[in-house]
Amino acid sequence: MRKQKDEAILGMESAWWHKNRHADRRPLLLARNRIKAAFQQFFEAEGFTEVECGQVQHSPGNETHLHAMEVHFRGADGEASTRYLHTSPEFAMKKLIAAGEKRIFDFARVFRSRERGALHAPEFTMLEWYRTEEPYEALMNDCMRLLALAAETSGVKIFKQRGHSCDPFADAERLTVAEAFERFAEIDLLATTPEGVPDRDRLSHAVIKTRIRVAEDDTWADLFSRVMVEKIDPHLGITRPTILCEYPISEAVLARPKPSNPLVAERFELFVCGVELANAFCELTDTHEQRQRFEKDMTLKEKIYGERYPIDDDLLRALSFMPPTSGIALGFDRLVMLATHAPHIEDVLWTPFT
Repeated sequence: MRKQKDEAILGMESAWWHKNRHADRRPLLLARNRIKAAFQQFFEAEGFTEVECGQVQHSPGNETHLHAMEVHFRGADGEASTRYLHTSPEFAMKKLIAAGEKRIFDFARVFRSRERGALHAPEFTMLEWYRTEEPYEALMNDCMRLLALAAETSGVKIFKQRGHSCDPFADAERLTVAEAFERFAEIDLLATTPEGVPDRDRLSHAVIKTRIRVAEDDTWADLFSRVMVEKIDPHLGITRPTILCEYPISEAVLARPKPSNPLVAERFELFVCGVELANAFCELTDTHEQRQRFEKDMTLKEKIYGERYPIDDDLLRALSFMPPTSGIALGFDRLVMLATHAPHIEDVLWTPFT
């Protein structure tokens, strides 16, 4: 009995709501509030409108490896139906752009299954913003200013995570994905995508030379991701931020091809201390092409996971009304972690997922 009582007390004291645990987290949470307020002022000064996108959607997104949470409810007529908690506010925000909004941002609560760890939470905050009639390089500039603003607001000069440090005030290194594969894995990536079509055997042959495990059923995308995780990501954003850009077209389902090189897409990711912090696109607005990409990803999802999500036909109709647009999603909780040196994402969430 005494042992059970001691274990119960220990479990209670480790809960996020215990006074001692909350007292340790509270300075980080207040820093989170200050950073959020500073960011809101930044966007308002830039002429952005803050929006609040609905969390329950017909389609949660159509990327192969993103997993949504289902919502079951009944309408006024008593008929049951299934909806999803969104994995991103992206679809709703694009519809707002189609409706005529020019610059918008949202501190969105988003939800993803199969994700939990030091850097992942099933429920988290995604800061997403869009600029119409502007290239995605404008988003790169936004990122650099926001990193500096987060540091200034939290009172730190260096971001820290995973034993690495990064100067948030330094100019970012800009590196293409092909350059990163060559530098860190000695792989000629674009040679494995002749005419933009992924060749699994070519990439497999190159990956084997790096001594990374290759399974018989690995796809080109599986191998690409494994090289990224094992050979490339850990080297990015060390001492200064890294902007990793020009992804192979097959790895950018929502991005348009780069006009000067259609083998790659206008997509970039921001890395700090080896942590992926943001994902940006120059948005694809070709309705036919977008439908084909969604269908391809959902077919692959069904093959791997035995499930698929509805395609948002309303979004596809809205795309034809969208002007040229650049959009980005930034993991706000991760940024707060970096700015407060918090080791775990739950340290900077007011009420962690339980």
